[in-house]
Amino acid sequence: MTNIPETGRTPRVQIRLVVIQILVLSLLGTLGGRLWYLQIREGDEYAKEASGNHVQQVVDPAVRGSILDARGVPIADNETRLVVSASRTDLLKMEDDGKAVLTKLAGVLGMKPQEVMAKVRLCDAKTPQPCWNGSPYQPIPITDEATVKQALQIRERAEDFPGITAEPQAVRRYASPGKSNTAQVLGYLSPVTDEEITKARDTDSPYLRSDQVGRSGLERQYDKELRGKAGVTRYEVDNLGRVIGKAEADAAQPGSNLVTSIDARVQRVAEYELHQAMKTARKQFDKITGENYKADSGAVVVMEAKTGRIVSMASAPTYDPNAWVGGISAKDYRILTGKDSNYPLLNRAIQGQSAPGSTFKVVSTAAAVEAGYEWDGGYPCTSSYSVGGQVFKNFEGENFGPISLGRALEVSCDTVFYGLADREWKRDGGINPKKGEPKDYFYKAAHQFGLGKETGVDLPNEVTGRVPDRQWKEAYWKANKESWCRTGKKDGSYVEKIAYENCLEGNKMREGDSINYSIGQGDTLVTPIQEAMIYGALANGGTEYVPTIGKAIVSADGKTVQEIKPRVRAKLPISQATHEGMNKALAGVVTSGTAAWKFQGWPQDKIELHAKTGTAEVYGKQTTSWLATYSKDYTIVMTISQAGTGSGASGEAVRNIYSALYGVRADGSIDNKKALLPAPQKSLPKIKADGSITAPKIAKDPAKELKAGKKAVTEPGGQQVPGTAPTATTGNQNTRRRRRPRGKGGRRMLT
Repeated sequence: MTNIPETGRTPRVQIRLVVIQILVLSLLGTLGGRLWYLQIREGDEYAKEASGNHVQQVVDPAVRGSILDARGVPIADNETRLVVSASRTDLLKMEDDGKAVLTKLAGVLGMKPQEVMAKVRLCDAKTPQPCWNGSPYQPIPITDEATVKQALQIRERAEDFPGITAEPQAVRRYASPGKSNTAQVLGYLSPVTDEEITKARDTDSPYLRSDQVGRSGLERQYDKELRGKAGVTRYEVDNLGRVIGKAEADAAQPGSNLVTSIDARVQRVAEYELHQAMKTARKQFDKITGENYKADSGAVVVMEAKTGRIVSMASAPTYDPNAWVGGISAKDYRILTGKDSNYPLLNRAIQGQSAPGSTFKVVSTAAAVEAGYEWDGGYPCTSSYSVGGQVFKNFEGENFGPISLGRALEVSCDTVFYGLADREWKRDGGINPKKGEPKDYFYKAAHQFGLGKETGVDLPNEVTGRVPDRQWKEAYWKANKESWCRTGKKDGSYVEKIAYENCLEGNKMREGDSINYSIGQGDTLVTPIQEAMIYGALANGGTEYVPTIGKAIVSADGKTVQEIKPRVRAKLPISQATHEGMNKALAGVVTSGTAAWKFQGWPQDKIELHAKTGTAEVYGKQTTSWLATYSKDYTIVMTISQAGTGSGASGEAVRNIYSALYGVRADGSIDNKKALLPAPQKSLPKIKADGSITAPKIAKDPAKELKAGKKAVTEPGGQQVPGTAPTATTGNQNTRRRRRPRGKGGRRMLT
């Protein structure tokens, strides 16, 4: 007999068969469960997603709103250009990543292949410009200056240029009407990034991958209003990509227009005068450094005194914002950001900060009155002021004897302010204050005037400046003590001695700190826009307004006008009597004070000007020129780095801007027909029924037209400047310089 079953299979084989059957049944069960999950439980969701695979989106970019000056003249708008773009997604599908196609394209466009290839690479921390910082899935513009012939070559030979398009598109244009540049105020655009798309996804203003967004200036500040909303049309397509129907469409909504308070004519004059002042300064010899002034940067602000609206804001060096349109070239990017560029992208009117010099004395005067000093008291204006063996000299050793606070402002007598600040420092307990809070009138006044914080101007990245009070000194000392103690030497170089002093007592308010502070030196920093806000308040009776450039937002159809009204920021901490005294003193600066030599012959009886000059010393550099002025309508502040004295470097330019505003001739007479803006522009430009805005014609170059036909006069140093008014002296501006030794714990400063 045998134990083998009739099937002829051994028990081992049978076991294997059972295991296989179990595995097969398990796999079938798993597959069935998965099919049930996909088709029944999640069927609707996957059906929805699957239908999405058969819908393609076509984006119609919104037309970006224009930026207009106060009269409706476009300073940033759009123009239609032939734009050649490349799809990076299509190029990467090719064996050579599209290099052959891009090389052919370069030949058609008259560009170098390397230049074209650089345009389509993605930006990262290691990739230099040019590169693409937008979404890698949207068409990347290669050029926006293609000719019709080039576009036709690309379109007619589409098989040779897969992934390449040539289409007419609306492209941003910075018009520079009348040669006004306005670069730092306007800003520039660049493509939206994936990170920005993600962050804005759930907001009321999401981005599409085709969007261009503002990166600085007004373009950034009002990006949401200017950008509009792109239109999206969704088409149903089959598996072969053929359109089988139209799902839905959202029409593009054009962006709103921004009306500003900038006057393009005044802007051009301000830019021109700043440039000319810097050129003139570079021809002047600096006896202190033994070389000509460098005059390497500067800014000027023209502001309506009674509203805070900015009529003009110029910064130097400047640049052409059109360089960013269509993607910036490597050469232009190096020019704008390289070590030798002096950073033209900076708006020095709101981002340039330096010691204010004697323009700060209006703050010190207000502080002295608050501390109890009589306006008409007799304060000794001696030729020098001695502290602990250090001698602080007055301007050119002048000695006016006992004078009032007003007269001290008028002649800019430093020793008066030295004495007042020193006396208050001693009252507060000197370097080791008495128990309880010191009064610190001089430092509190600066904060009350709005210094040490942003003005709130409607431009991004404004800096705060600095008030070096006790709190700041303590924080700064803690942050730098280790470095000071490591590098400081009691008998070392000037820098090493300062570090040594700061290591020991950098957290304490030293006598020299208070003395230097009283004339706007030491660690004090202000910006031109802060100075304009303060002097604007002096012009209007004591009200500080938030500086603004945007005046109204007008919808594309013209039906909605959102006016941006002036906002009060604060009241100056001075009485009416103090304000009147300051007004009289600052008018005296123009007629008989430190600015008189630049304003001789000005029709003061008809257009009263007020001014304060300032010359600030910066360690290791030449002096910074400041001139802060105002009339009943406007305040004008100009500053030029490494240019000499306040009146010497900036006086001529500021006078010429006022002449342009009011139509003042070189002989002091007034020609109302030549006046660009004898009174601030109150109304908005006329909006037509179709939403377009009426814009007047503007001269090709208002600055040069104003000077045409006027007699040239001699500037200090012999330069001929057409159309400028005669001055009280033709001597070198170095005669207006003064040198001052360093006070205890402070630095040698100029005013």
